[in-house]
Amino acid sequence: MKLQMHSIHFEADRQLTDFIQQKVDKLETFYDRIVEGEVFLKHNNNDGTNNKTVEIKLFVPGSTLFSKEDASSFEAAADAAVEAMRRQLKKFKEKQMAHH
Repeated sequence: MKLQMHSIHFEADRQLTDFIQQKVDKLETFYDRIVEGEVFLKHNNNDGTNNKTVEIKLFVPGSTLFSKEDASSFEAAADAAVEAMRRQLKKFKEKQMAHH
């Protein structure tokens, strides 16, 4: 799947982008018609530990799915965002099946 990575106001290292690419690629096992995706990595200004945000936007035929998660590390936030996206994809796919 074509995935665009955007790290806002910092430079994400190769290890992090590879990790996220790998995680997001696994979503294709749940729904194989994903057109493309975008990932936004941000440092947010929250006080405390959960100051890293990962947003995932997936474009599927007829819709755009979005998940956003905060955590203390980008890896943890990516895990949570991918998990949220997996649930959305399953729900989306079930709706598609119901229409046919």
